[in-house]
Amino acid sequence: MAHEHDHHDHEHKHEYITLVDENGTESLYEILLTIDGEEDFANKQYVLLFPAGAAEDEDETEVELLAYEYIEGESGKEGDLRNIESDEEWDMIEEVFNAFVEEQEG
Repeated sequence: MAHEHDHHDHEHKHEYITLVDENGTESLYEILLTIDGEEDFANKQYVLLFPAGAAEDEDETEVELLAYEYIEGESGKEGDLRNIESDEEWDMIEEVFNAFVEEQEG
């Protein structure tokens, strides 16, 4: 899955990724969180995304989050996303996400 990516500082600005599906349809997603892998996954990076504009939609009670392993391209502007397949990686991502949510609510 190809996408464009700007390096980001979530404290100051919104960053977006355009995902292109198998039919060539482009969808804009906002980056919620980037995660540097821990322990067995220390050499990997992950990204959590949600549909752009979903945070502002007051009618939405739930927002679908997508999580991918992020492999940065040589240019630093484009990279690849890979599906996360191991339960251990999902557990690590869930733990980091839950800590992020607690921090935002606290």
